[in-house]
Amino acid sequence: MLEVQIEKSLHSFHLTSSFSVGNEIFGIIGPSGCGKSMTLQCIAGLQTPSSGKIILNERTLFDSNNKVNVSPQSRKIGYVFQNYALFPHLTVEKNISFGIRHLPAYKDQVHEMIKRVKLTGLENRFPHELSGGQQQRVALARTLVTKPELLLLDEPFSALDPHIKSQLEQGLIDMIHENYQGAILYITHNLEEAYKLCNRILVYENGKVVQVGGKEEVVNNPANITVAKIAGCTNFLPVHVTKQSEGKLQLLSQNGMELVIPETIRLGNQQMIAGVHSYRLKLEKNPTGKMNTLPCQIKGMVQGITFMAVQVICKGHQLEIKVPYDEWEKLKAETSSEWYVHIPAEHLFLVPAA
Repeated sequence: MLEVQIEKSLHSFHLTSSFSVGNEIFGIIGPSGCGKSMTLQCIAGLQTPSSGKIILNERTLFDSNNKVNVSPQSRKIGYVFQNYALFPHLTVEKNISFGIRHLPAYKDQVHEMIKRVKLTGLENRFPHELSGGQQQRVALARTLVTKPELLLLDEPFSALDPHIKSQLEQGLIDMIHENYQGAILYITHNLEEAYKLCNRILVYENGKVVQVGGKEEVVNNPANITVAKIAGCTNFLPVHVTKQSEGKLQLLSQNGMELVIPETIRLGNQQMIAGVHSYRLKLEKNPTGKMNTLPCQIKGMVQGITFMAVQVICKGHQLEIKVPYDEWEKLKAETSSEWYVHIPAEHLFLVPAA
């Protein structure tokens, strides 16, 4: 178990962070410069927090009040850096053995780890002779061979091409699970990557934690508009609540669009932003009588690989709808010239207006 409650000031930037992590893959996401890497560096002992506590498996690593600050090499933390930080003048075998050469029979541990991460036959190669995926495995092996209690992964796929990245993501996690049983902190700026690989997600904004929760919760019920945008949402409507009854909220947009959403919290008559992901919207040719089905006009289309991104105007609001190609072909075949957008009530979410 990792428990973090720290503050760190650096020039004009101030980080305030509080969270706990069990034996899970815990994602930390947010825009560049929001404090993700600084958090990992404070946990690893590479930077010193201004105040707070860091506790790992009931061992206090840092406590500003009691003047405790365990050295990085004594924290039992493995850190895989963004660029892997391999020693260019050392072979694969010597890179992996770097942190344990003081131990008796360290070579046996290194050879076993090389076998586990599928680097057999590459022991005498130098980093520049390896592919990006092989370099990543060397960096991971160098970390795991030290038997860390906590594993920190700082954007481990950022240096890889997208087509290589997708091939390696699950392989990396499988390899970690086969060789490691502790907590993992995984930094990325890509929510889709975090969603695929992590159990829970923390979102930073300007050095502050704005949401911590399960990945489904973060995507479907973002805490604010920043989290919603990080989650890939592009459809936002300024609204206010006009009525609360029978477990539902009635919303009215600034352009007169009326919507209904399940009531989850009592919001009064505040100004809010209603959001909905483009893949949740349905484009239709006929009014179905379903709640939140409104006439619209098509403004433009952009072809994706597996979908048509259709921009529509509905009550003066522009919305994007991602329509799978098979559905798009069926819609085009229908004779009606009218278009409607269905906004499923269960997929609408509300965030505070900025």
